[in-house]
Amino acid sequence: MIAINQGDEMLTVSELSKLAGVTPDAIRHYTHIGLLKVERRAKNGYRLFNTANVKHVKFIRRAQGLGFTLADIAIIFQHSEKGQSPCPAVRDIIHQRIDDNRTRLAGLNALQQRMDEALDKWKTMPDGEPDGNAICYLIESVTEPIE
Repeated sequence: MIAINQGDEMLTVSELSKLAGVTPDAIRHYTHIGLLKVERRAKNGYRLFNTANVKHVKFIRRAQGLGFTLADIAIIFQHSEKGQSPCPAVRDIIHQRIDDNRTRLAGLNALQQRMDEALDKWKTMPDGEPDGNAICYLIESVTEPIE
């Protein structure tokens, strides 16, 4: 850690990334999109962060682990920085993520079923040769509409 003034400990990108358990590129990205604030730059041009950013990075990773996007996390930080509870927004966002996940899971389950059915059908089909009219007889034998 770099001490700028007595008791004022600052972290470089590398130090912050090690303490928070993420890559330096993640720290740079979070800074670029505004989730982390550079406190000041050292004489050598290095970005310096206060130690509170360790907590912010760990919060970001925990929120991502629950399915929140970086844009969602920015909204949460904005509420918090204004002294407003972000909890109502957090509940709304996670409800939307759950609905989105259910929709995606239904689509994936339908895809899995089509794949299983195609594979079962293909087990008894011979390999075909491209003849100018067909590229792959297996795929072309599937009559399911393309989604």
